[in-house]
Amino acid sequence: MAGADAAVAALAAALARGPAVLVRVARTEGSAPREPGAWLAVTHDGLFGSIGGGRLEFEAIAAARAELDAGRCDDALRRHALGPSLGQCCGGVVHLRHERLSAADAPGLAARLAQPPLFELALFGGGHVGRAIAELLLRLPVGLHWIDSREEVFPPDLPPRVQAEHSEPVQAAVPLIAAGSCVLIMSFSHAEDLDIVAACLHRQRRARDLRFIGLIGSASKWARFSHRLEARGFSVDEIARVTCPIGLPGIRGKQPEVIALSAVAQLLTICCV
Repeated sequence: MAGADAAVAALAAALARGPAVLVRVARTEGSAPREPGAWLAVTHDGLFGSIGGGRLEFEAIAAARAELDAGRCDDALRRHALGPSLGQCCGGVVHLRHERLSAADAPGLAARLAQPPLFELALFGGGHVGRAIAELLLRLPVGLHWIDSREEVFPPDLPPRVQAEHSEPVQAAVPLIAAGSCVLIMSFSHAEDLDIVAACLHRQRRARDLRFIGLIGSASKWARFSHRLEARGFSVDEIARVTCPIGLPGIRGKQPEVIALSAVAQLLTICCV
């Protein structure tokens, strides 16, 4: 578990020991360090989450600790101009709302603090790169549908927002992918990769509802795949909807973590505009 999932779990555990003040970004105007929905929870001896750091967060923590000491919390909307008076030069405005939390609030925290996903990803493959991508996405508000033909490949204790699916044959899962999803393909087998790509292109031909189809591999692998996809009846225009190799141009390195960072950065540039 990592990122926001870990912060929520740690906060829930802390609430068993005492109350907290939840500080949430209600809305923003202009440039701001964090988006609406971002949150920070303050206890007497701990901090969970973040609303962007800097003077804004420093003052929010101080106000929350004062509320904990007083035993009450004012939930009125608080306006913070990010200008010289606050020692920040973002130039925008952040509206914060404070709320007192107790142990009774712990069971519903995950649902209350969940942020809308940046995008939905169907990830085919649980190998080294697939795991590195999944570990990175656990730190981001991304919906992950993780698919492999090997049932034993998934790590234990995945958070509820990750849907891990064993599919045999693996391409049978393509019709079940949520509309609007991005797709990354990196199975343990080139034959499986080809079948998954073909299934995605058939779906695009029928519905055109996948935002991105990416295939791990080299230019030579893609040249061979292109010929085989043409032999399966796909047009040049259809085949051009697949991105291979994946990742941002100019990022070098073959380590799984480097490939994962490059691929996720590419998805962010495409899906978060």
